Amino acid sequence: MTSPASAPLPDSTPAIRLRGVRFRYHDVASWALDGIDLTVRRGEYVCVVGANGSGKSTLALIMAGLTAPDDGTVELLGHRVFSGPSVAGIGASSAADGSALGAHPDAYRAARHHIGMVFQNPEDQIVTTVLADDVAFGPENLGMARTDIARHVDTALAAVDMADHAPDDPTRMSGGQQQRSAIAGMLAMDPELLILDEPTAMLDTAARADILRILDSLHTRGTTIVHITHSADEARRGGRIVTVADGRVTDDRPAGSMPDDNVSADSRPNMRGATAEASTDRIASPTDGGACVRSAPGTVPAIEVCHVSFAYSPDVPVLADLDLTVARGETVALIGRNGTGKSTLARMICALGKPQSGSVTVNGIDVAHAGKRERRELRRHVGYVMQHPERQLFADTVREDVAYGPRNQGLSADEVESRVDAALDLLGIAHLADRSPFDLSGGQQRLAAIAGVMACRPDILVMDEPTASLDAVASARIRELIRTLHARGVTIVLITHAREELSLADRVIDLSHRRPAPHTRAAATATAGPDSTPAVPSAGNGHGIGQRSSDVVSRMDPRVKMALTLVLMFSAFTIRSGWQLVAGAVLVGAAITVARINPLRLLGAVHPFLALFAVTGAVNVFFVHTGTPVWRFGSVTITDNGLWTMVIYVLRFALVILLGAVFLTRTTPTQMTDAFESLLSPLSRLGVHTHELSLVMSLALRFIPTLTDEAKAIADAQAARGGSIETGSPLQRAKAMSAIVVPVFAGTLRHADNLSRALDARCYEGGSGRTHYRAMAVAGRDVAAMLAAAAYLAALVVLAL
Repeated sequence: MTSPASAPLPDSTPAIRLRGVRFRYHDVASWALDGIDLTVRRGEYVCVVGANGSGKSTLALIMAGLTAPDDGTVELLGHRVFSGPSVAGIGASSAADGSALGAHPDAYRAARHHIGMVFQNPEDQIVTTVLADDVAFGPENLGMARTDIARHVDTALAAVDMADHAPDDPTRMSGGQQQRSAIAGMLAMDPELLILDEPTAMLDTAARADILRILDSLHTRGTTIVHITHSADEARRGGRIVTVADGRVTDDRPAGSMPDDNVSADSRPNMRGATAEASTDRIASPTDGGACVRSAPGTVPAIEVCHVSFAYSPDVPVLADLDLTVARGETVALIGRNGTGKSTLARMICALGKPQSGSVTVNGIDVAHAGKRERRELRRHVGYVMQHPERQLFADTVREDVAYGPRNQGLSADEVESRVDAALDLLGIAHLADRSPFDLSGGQQRLAAIAGVMACRPDILVMDEPTASLDAVASARIRELIRTLHARGVTIVLITHAREELSLADRVIDLSHRRPAPHTRAAATATAGPDSTPAVPSAGNGHGIGQRSSDVVSRMDPRVKMALTLVLMFSAFTIRSGWQLVAGAVLVGAAITVARINPLRLLGAVHPFLALFAVTGAVNVFFVHTGTPVWRFGSVTITDNGLWTMVIYVLRFALVILLGAVFLTRTTPTQMTDAFESLLSPLSRLGVHTHELSLVMSLALRFIPTLTDEAKAIADAQAARGGSIETGSPLQRAKAMSAIVVPVFAGTLRHADNLSRALDARCYEGGSGRTHYRAMAVAGRDVAAMLAAAAYLAALVVLAL
């Protein structure tokens, strides 16, 4: 399918011109790009294809002006942004036209204002923790007026079907929802040139069709589009297909002239297989509520899910009273809209998550109540290929990573080596054995992650989007692997959006209905077409619906809220009498009530801190010797003053912690950043870079969930392959926890590097000329809060007299 006929013909002016471009990553001997010559004219729709590791993503970064090459010339939207040594000869100080060699920062800056890029990993493109604010970040940096920013944000979110998620936290969303959020962030900037690195890899069928329609619409309006993809259907939508191999452009031709030989047969729908399978009667229906039914009387199924419910937010359940039985040796495909709970269910099956109600039994073991011995046994039989492979890798080399699971199974060194070699050969990545997994492309990382699971030789295999971001050859290899494992009797749960994989399953279950409904293979294949939209309701908010509170505290001006919270927290340290403690308790109770926060949940969130201060406060008992003795233990005397000091110490900090928790619960990081910048603004007259300080604060708040997720993912990856981090002795678990520090640190650096590119892609250049999407204004509720705080402070003074 080609782009719409109504699209304007591209003119002769180049949007991108690359000549002799070469690029090499640090500490890598070979060139990632080696002599790229490529011109993209304004208004063109160019699709870039190629094998994993061929250099496509690197090329995309250079075309987006986010990475400078080592050599060659780069012109973007009429700006020469880079001139390499080869332009005028090695060692020359200027190009033939008199311009200086190397990167030209001003030209890069000017070009990037009109270029948008959607990264391969959307999570690293998210800057803030409120979706609407994240989409607004680019327009703010471009200096748009507030009314224009609001219009662009609304239009972009509506275009990707995320308008209902505007107040939600994108860092807690599903992978597909994050992809749509990242695309919305670029659309809001209204770029002349849009570069997309596999934008539909993590999307469901309906969302993929929506994004492709958006790209068609943008192209019709004259936007230049460079679309990197592994999908043959998507590649044919463009006017040209550029093939990259080994860092070079090996083919560049109109899409209509691309022969079928250039597309793997396995990348097209296997209609023959789907029809044949649909004619058989092997489709089992999961129950809809009701009692769990096993596949045959007297047998124990491989997986049994009974009345399972789970919600990341009380508002919308991800899974609701789900019943599902998977027989031994059966292959079941799970499909559905992004955010319908597929990955959540996968984690439960792999004993990495627990249902909030109901039960999950795997291989006869209730995973929610399994002890160490049962979990250790479960890890020998269940393998898990995660949705994000880069989080499943943690060793220094690919070989060491693949060997991790077999070593935990207690195999001999020879057997471990044999399994590692077999797994690497099976996935076709033996040549990557000694490479760091963090230096690989996204597709190569996925293959390495799958190899690590295959080396464990599980009886039950859960695969979450195993072919996402893989080229046609690698995808065919994975599908053949699934067929082979199925023939061997391995039980497989396959989460997928790829229609080519549905014919591999004995059953296809759509979780878009919240409760699974069976589909025949033929019907499922038909409804999973690239331009179809299933007649099912949207699944809701997926992994991370945010607080949509209408409480008074949430609606307060963040500057007033921050200032009052700090004042009230510091005032707690002036409390010395019982009546002052009562006043403080009344204040905190009122704050919790007005903020509409469940007190038990709040206490549950802060109880570790309360316990810590209770322990440290108790120490005061042994160091205060004034007052009347109450107890004597040998040489140790406890006095009434010592006990009172302990009580005051603990309760003061309890007030401080609870006030801070109310503020953090009802204030978004974006609001905190804006309030912090506004309160510091007088310092800008003294030369203090208040905006940059505020941005650092915002990014720090943004990084907290990322680092937490990074550490948890690595711990889960180790646990899923039998690591002692979950089932070992206390000493072994402590040692395993310390071992994840290095990969977490490496992940931190990787995320930091990607986040810096995200800031460049969103045209962040400091506070100069930047506008703001959200206006802060003091309202009546803020005045009332200030009066209440003043009354409380006055009461503390009176009670101290």
